[in-house]
Amino acid sequence: MYDLIIIGSGPAGFAAGVYAGRAKLNTLLLEKEFAGGQVVNTYEVANYPGLPDMTGPELAMKMQEHAAMFGVVPTLEEVIDLELEGKVKKVITTQNTYEAKAIIIATGARWKQLGVVGEQELRGRGVSYCATCDGAFFNGKVTAVVGGGDTAVEDAIFLSRYAKKVYLIHRRDELRAAKVLQEALFQHENVEILWDTQVKEIVGEQKVENITVINKKTNETRSLDVDGVFIAVGTDPNSGLVQGKLALDQQSYIIANENCETNIPGVYAAGDVRQKLLKQIVTATADGAVAVYAVERYIIENWK
Repeated sequence: MYDLIIIGSGPAGFAAGVYAGRAKLNTLLLEKEFAGGQVVNTYEVANYPGLPDMTGPELAMKMQEHAAMFGVVPTLEEVIDLELEGKVKKVITTQNTYEAKAIIIATGARWKQLGVVGEQELRGRGVSYCATCDGAFFNGKVTAVVGGGDTAVEDAIFLSRYAKKVYLIHRRDELRAAKVLQEALFQHENVEILWDTQVKEIVGEQKVENITVINKKTNETRSLDVDGVFIAVGTDPNSGLVQGKLALDQQSYIIANENCETNIPGVYAAGDVRQKLLKQIVTATADGAVAVYAVERYIIENWK
């Protein structure tokens, strides 16, 4: 039996691995695809403290190497079921069944996509899903934000500080964002809102060069020269494993307190799969550390 099983090897999972290894916990780190999580798809990371100007894959590799220094390395097996009730937790993969005293769910989230031509091809080369991560790279350039909720409006406001022009593209004739955010947005003269409009295609060779948009009411199609496209239509948590097993919010994020404790003792949630205000690499790694600290206390109190 393991002391701890960590599911997911993104920043939260690797941070948990580092702290678990240092705490001498017998730990298994499970990953179904590739180590690093979403950060692997980030071309450049500029806001992780102490490590500026680093690519996402480089940062993921450093995290993996750091965890390995303490004996925690990813085991590539897909988890297909969990048995969380009771003192002994069970993790069932496509190959094995493992037992543990505690589990950290660090399966992350995935950005909702537009599904248009050019989106995948130019991801990380002008197509971004995180304005606070990548906005500074577009200083003095022209950008577009797609969406109409709080995140999209916040992204447009954030980008307006850097970009000379920001298009906010929304498929409806009114924004869904909070009124206070809308009022703040309307004060920025370099933001232009395109109502009733959808993106049809993102165009570029090595990087984003322009986008094709269509007005849903007039069917007018036009091309906009932009350097970056920020897609802010929401995220979906990778919480399918715990549907019906853990308390989730309306968007299916795992509900956990500031100690990353879920509603089942011995089960913790860390990183983007957890309900929280800010989803960033730095907050994911913080969750990983906090969760392991909570695990240590749980084991001491319940496994004497």
